[in-house]
Amino acid sequence: MTDLSARTAAEGGARALNSPARVLAASLIGTTIEFFDFYVYATAAVLIFPTLFFPASDPTTALLASFATFSIAFFARPFGAVVFGHFGDRIGRKATLVAALMTMGVSTVLIGLLPTYESIGVAAPLLLALCRFGQGFGLGGEWGGAVLLATENAPEGKRSWYGMFPQLGAPVGLFLSSGFFWVLLHFISQEDLLSWGWRTPFLASILLIGIGLWVRLSITETPEFAKAMAKEERVSVPVVEVFRSHKRSLFLGTFVALVTFVLFYICSAWLLSYNVKVLEIPFTEALAVQIYGSVIFGLAIPLAGKVADRVGRYGFLMVVTVLIGLFSFALAPLMGAGLAGIYAFVTLGMFLMGLTYGVIGAALAAPFPTRVRYTGSSITFNLAGIFGASLAPYAATWLQRSYGMSHVGYYLLAAAVITLACIWASGRDEV
Repeated sequence: MTDLSARTAAEGGARALNSPARVLAASLIGTTIEFFDFYVYATAAVLIFPTLFFPASDPTTALLASFATFSIAFFARPFGAVVFGHFGDRIGRKATLVAALMTMGVSTVLIGLLPTYESIGVAAPLLLALCRFGQGFGLGGEWGGAVLLATENAPEGKRSWYGMFPQLGAPVGLFLSSGFFWVLLHFISQEDLLSWGWRTPFLASILLIGIGLWVRLSITETPEFAKAMAKEERVSVPVVEVFRSHKRSLFLGTFVALVTFVLFYICSAWLLSYNVKVLEIPFTEALAVQIYGSVIFGLAIPLAGKVADRVGRYGFLMVVTVLIGLFSFALAPLMGAGLAGIYAFVTLGMFLMGLTYGVIGAALAAPFPTRVRYTGSSITFNLAGIFGASLAPYAATWLQRSYGMSHVGYYLLAAAVITLACIWASGRDEV
């Protein structure tokens, strides 16, 4: 058999193995596991860690300290994006995704084994911060690879639809993590939750890792990367190429995604802390709000993928960002209207979140060529996480306590204005 016929046969086998169902399942399951791990920490950062890892502080200071460790992961994510992106663009998407999943999973399981402040003192929050760094490092390499796994297998005209599948991992992971704690509190007391129950969702992650590895190992390399390898289009150091030749796409993409992150963490981690710590809503009821929000979030993402493929991502993101800006003015009135207002806030906020998040993956990957796409899209997404998400729960808590609820809305509005300007500057050809 000639080299040409052998290569043709190999490509045919890859296409047969990488069926749409297999590709989309691999991208969805992987990000679901990663975001489950990530959001288990976010929930525990509100409900558990202030008491067990920062007990020497007053309740507000302890919560802010817990949110500070929460933010560490977002600063770790660009490092993961650079390292995993390098290997993803050099050796392939598949092997890199497996390594990212293992990094995230091991860090999560170790959190479930940590001794608390009562046992080892100040070493406990330091170890917690180290494990949180590991979570962020792993997720920094996961997201870009999962989006490319989907979009680089997508048929023409369906990139937004395929690109929304890994994005679905976020609401599914949020639903499962919040649901896990909600179920726990229906079988054990809050005292038992603080004593030992909080460890179970972290330790249960080891089962999810096994499922994720099985799915990831069953797929082959994406067709676009296989073509790049055949043409020897790979670059020696992708991160250098990104910063040398794609600075504009990197900068604009970071702030195109800014409001996506700010909105999500106001509607999830900050809202959970406000409901529990300020309004003193019972744990189970506060978690029920978050579970409900994850369902609305998940329902909006497929809608975004379908509509964006028809009307174009550029115009779609412009309209959604304007709507988020308008929503920011409703934040304070809704949050002051009791439990019904909170549910209305979550309904609108998470629906808008699903619309923007559903297409942001494909939008951030689009400007970068195949040879540096893993690195470029990953760094962009994770830099947006630093500016938009890392301090959002902390900033919203501080603004609400210092200046009132309306300033949390102004914070969201400022993010929407910046994002709108960067979408406009990017233009239709770059989103």
